[in-house]
Amino acid sequence: MKILAAVDGSQFTKRMLAYLAAHDDWFGGQHQYTIVNAVGAVPPRAAAVLDKAVLKSHYEDEAEKVFKPIRAFFAKQGIKADFVYKVGPAADVVVALAEKGDYDLVVLGSHGHGSLANLVLGSVATKVLARCKTPALLIR
Repeated sequence: MKILAAVDGSQFTKRMLAYLAAHDDWFGGQHQYTIVNAVGAVPPRAAAVLDKAVLKSHYEDEAEKVFKPIRAFFAKQGIKADFVYKVGPAADVVVALAEKGDYDLVVLGSHGHGSLANLVLGSVATKVLARCKTPALLIR
């Protein structure tokens, strides 16, 4: 199975990874994993005055802060994973990558806000579930 796991480095990412590790049918060498992190874009006016290499380095550094403990987790389990970061809104990044990459499953953690909070705050998980054609496993 080709699995796309969306991560943000929060406690909800840790909970999602713990859930996967506890369920052999979702976690193991028999699956192909891609770990994706959506890095927030630098505001356009600021990006316009920055050197492209500096901007790229900033995005890579931000993604690596999230990826470093996850790389260690996968290495400890002896499981290979690809790590990808994209710049942009998280829901847009996850949905686009899920469709482009022809994944069998998208896995993501959720903050578990109620309906009212989602209405007011919005929710990456809600947006992914609403827009993604790939089956999704939401871990609370």
